[in-house]
Amino acid sequence: MVFVIILLACCVVVVLLIMKTKNRHYWKKRGIVQVNSNAWHFMLGKCSLSEIYKHIYDSHPTQDCVGTFVGYKPVLILKNLEDIQVVLQSDFQSFYGRGYKTNPKDTLANNLLLIDDYARWRLLRQKISPVFTATKLKNMFSILERCASDFAEFIKLNPHAKENVFEALHTYTSASISASVFGINAESSNTMTNPILDFGWSSTESVNVFNIKFAMTNIFPKLFNFLNLKTFGEHNDFVVGILKKVLNNRRCSKEKRYDFIDTCLDLLNQEIMHDPLTGFELKVTDEVLAAQAFSFFMAGVDTSANVINFALLELSNNPVILNRLHNEIDTIFENCSEKITYKDIQKMEYLEMVINESMRKYPPIGLMQRMCMKDTVLPSRNIKIEKNTFVVIPIYGIQRDEKYFPKPEEFDPERFSTENVSKIVKLSYIPFGEGNRICIGTRFAHLQIKTALAWLLRRYTIKGYNYTSKCFEPNFFGLRDSKARYDLIARA
Repeated sequence: MVFVIILLACCVVVVLLIMKTKNRHYWKKRGIVQVNSNAWHFMLGKCSLSEIYKHIYDSHPTQDCVGTFVGYKPVLILKNLEDIQVVLQSDFQSFYGRGYKTNPKDTLANNLLLIDDYARWRLLRQKISPVFTATKLKNMFSILERCASDFAEFIKLNPHAKENVFEALHTYTSASISASVFGINAESSNTMTNPILDFGWSSTESVNVFNIKFAMTNIFPKLFNFLNLKTFGEHNDFVVGILKKVLNNRRCSKEKRYDFIDTCLDLLNQEIMHDPLTGFELKVTDEVLAAQAFSFFMAGVDTSANVINFALLELSNNPVILNRLHNEIDTIFENCSEKITYKDIQKMEYLEMVINESMRKYPPIGLMQRMCMKDTVLPSRNIKIEKNTFVVIPIYGIQRDEKYFPKPEEFDPERFSTENVSKIVKLSYIPFGEGNRICIGTRFAHLQIKTALAWLLRRYTIKGYNYTSKCFEPNFFGLRDSKARYDLIARA
């Protein structure tokens, strides 16, 4: 890794030299405000990339877009919601790529739903999406509810968990995905016991290493492949091995749970996945399916933990909101004798509002990147976008724009009340993305978060320390503050 860091530093120098010549006036020539400082200082700084884009967003209030660079590659930061609608929805065929290159030898990375290969992405998404239908989520709920209940007890029995709530939240998100999506530990007496898959996303070292690798794949894909580097190579054997073990156990039990593992078994029986629209075919292997399993953990463990963490932080700052939420949760728990059902969780409307406002203020995905796959035009100023140009949707900036959310720094769940939610401008609130590449597990994540908060706030109240977010931890996509403090206090 030391070699990689040195190599990356050398590449940065080369990139800066190229920028001064090749792309020095790229956006200026096109009549677009240009910010020459690029996102490289994020790699060496102490903030998230979402914050950097938000700063650029806020610094140019009268502009529909701002041009900048990632390395030597032109990047257009979009501010106009009409342009964003075109990129995410109406002109999807021009912007289906995310621009995240992978090493073909990296089995996990090359089969994730992040890939740019349209036919391969479409087929994989088509086959995996049924795992998260409304019916499947209802079937999963009893396991999710038990995970949340076990988690509340886990907090009670582990003093370390109370002192390190953020770390404990990773135990819950990892365990709940393991049990409800894969059936791992679903029948154990305590679902919080040794969660099977914990990839250590809470580790600062892991995040920094990922940032470096991801930067290289994004900006220097040929060099990355030449060095045979792999974004997730260290996880490959473990993930594939675990999936094979779970598949074998399910085959032996012959039990139908209608979860991801059942979907995997059905696909393996088909041997070949086929998309009749594109004609694309893909052989079903344990490795391809393991990549899908890995994606649920990669996308879901840390992001869901962050959402819960920020919701608790804001509740600790707002005793009136917290008290109202306690009353709603207590009423429903008392009416169902402490055993909430899928229908009960849907009745918690104020909790829903709190979660939505938390994701508004601290979106789990702070930015989205798309690559232009063919020359096209954006409507706001008839802007020509050349093939291979990156566009960025600064979700964090948009969702804290007072034009869309008055007093954006204020935590106000009433923005999402029945009376007010219809007033929210379309595409000004997209915490999980939007369009054809919206997060596949959005509904599952929401249910997972809501159930955890319901059980936690039934058993605990929160003491805060006047939390304010000066800056977040370095992260390419989301917002993270694992060191923020609040206390969970057992309720009488």
